[in-house]
Amino acid sequence: MSNIPPFVLPLNGVDPVPEQLFPEGFPGFNPKADNQAVVTNPEVAEQAGYLDRHIANSRIPWLYSYPAAAANNNGAAMLICPGGGYQRLAFDKEGTDFARFFNSFGFSAFVLQYRTFEQPELQGTCPDGLLREAQRAIRVIRSRAAEYGIFKNKIGIMGFSAGGHLAACAATMFEDQHEERPELAKLSPRPDFCALIYPVVTFLTGKGHSGTQRALLGGDPAPQQLRRFSPEANVSAAVPPTFLLQAADDSVPVENSLLYFNALRAAGVPAEMHIYAQGGHGYGMRKRGLPIDNWPDRLREWALNLVN
Repeated sequence: MSNIPPFVLPLNGVDPVPEQLFPEGFPGFNPKADNQAVVTNPEVAEQAGYLDRHIANSRIPWLYSYPAAAANNNGAAMLICPGGGYQRLAFDKEGTDFARFFNSFGFSAFVLQYRTFEQPELQGTCPDGLLREAQRAIRVIRSRAAEYGIFKNKIGIMGFSAGGHLAACAATMFEDQHEERPELAKLSPRPDFCALIYPVVTFLTGKGHSGTQRALLGGDPAPQQLRRFSPEANVSAAVPPTFLLQAADDSVPVENSLLYFNALRAAGVPAEMHIYAQGGHGYGMRKRGLPIDNWPDRLREWALNLVN
């Protein structure tokens, strides 16, 4: 049992009932399209008896809600964006595991199953859509603040890898708003804090991740699109406090975190960054006998310090 990661869901576990975020649709997204999501679970996780699902062909955005228990609810919330190169989602390792992790110290948590673009014919077809999905999720959480015992000014966003890119876009592009529902449009989509875990950030320097860029923007994006979706180029003093975590040997160059951290510092935004010598990419909370294994403790300390 010692090799089973903390906070995982057993194979026979049950997810909360998700909410479809855009039943009305928007340009470039048809909610009536068949959602032929393909869900797989790695054999090693199957043998160990827990879920580590990867979701491909996610075509409808959903929000999964994990309210904090009343006994330890501290009034804060975190929206979690799993990674997967905008082509698939590491739904448990970078999603539901962390929802339960945040629940353990009083945060309500929400997992965003955003759309993915694995098929070449879909790549670059709706680059603004994922930002709209993250913004809609933040607004929905704010609209339910009383229901979940959440303070409207204590709602953060967190992302891993490509999900980190989405979270960074939400943290820097909150004035770029597209919200048709009047009851939600009056609520801000700006997150109050942000955590980026081995994130893809830049599309400008050659230090980003070509697969993530291609899935979001297509094979030949215009220079203005590359800049628009490079969060380090869009940092202002209004960007929320940020936590960054990455390993120097990551397959996504560590310069992604460094560029964003330096942009935050230049803008006077509070930022905490942890760079480890070893760790690679895509580890979530998996323990491998490395110093980086304890990084979730640093995240918990940072998050609690912000909201208490």
